[in-house]
Amino acid sequence: MISEKHLSLPLSEDDVRSFHLGDAVRLSGVIYTARDEAHMRILGVMEKGDSLPVDFKDSAVFHCGPIMQKNDDGWKVVAAGPTTSSRMNALEPGFIEKTGVRAVIGKGGMNEKTLDAMKKYGCVYLAMTGGAALVAADHIKGIKGVYWAELGEPEAVWVLEVEDFGPLTVAMDAHGGSIYEDVRRNVEKNLPEIKSKLGLKQ
Repeated sequence: MISEKHLSLPLSEDDVRSFHLGDAVRLSGVIYTARDEAHMRILGVMEKGDSLPVDFKDSAVFHCGPIMQKNDDGWKVVAAGPTTSSRMNALEPGFIEKTGVRAVIGKGGMNEKTLDAMKKYGCVYLAMTGGAALVAADHIKGIKGVYWAELGEPEAVWVLEVEDFGPLTVAMDAHGGSIYEDVRRNVEKNLPEIKSKLGLKQ
């Protein structure tokens, strides 16, 4: 039976290891956006032994380049759709290991090396439906800060206060499970039969 979990950040390792593929999750608290350039800068800063402007440990990172609007009260999120996570495949295993992040939010899934890091260090991949940018924005209740704005609004690290952020689906868990890998295996298993029915060469 699929369960829905409403959790407040920060997350513990026990929290994420209680997640299983298909679980529905909603998060409340503070999450951070980070795309390619932010990942590279974060890892570069840590490699030098310097301090980061935020602490990602036990937090959630959102693969997102939000559309922001400046007003008299500060910043407002207009849209916050997930970025295709595979862009960060080469960077995410090291990011998980070095920062201690507990959840990665995005779309499309990530590779086997990232899955291995999630299993080893206790992290999960939470899939958000593409095209849900306005829904996501509705669950962002405030902007608590922005760092490395010189990278541009989509690439900067935004500190977002969220409430019941989601719906999110556990698509890669901390036990080595991945719905993307399950789909791939099923395709490979059924492909010969499909080709046979279509009269295609094996």
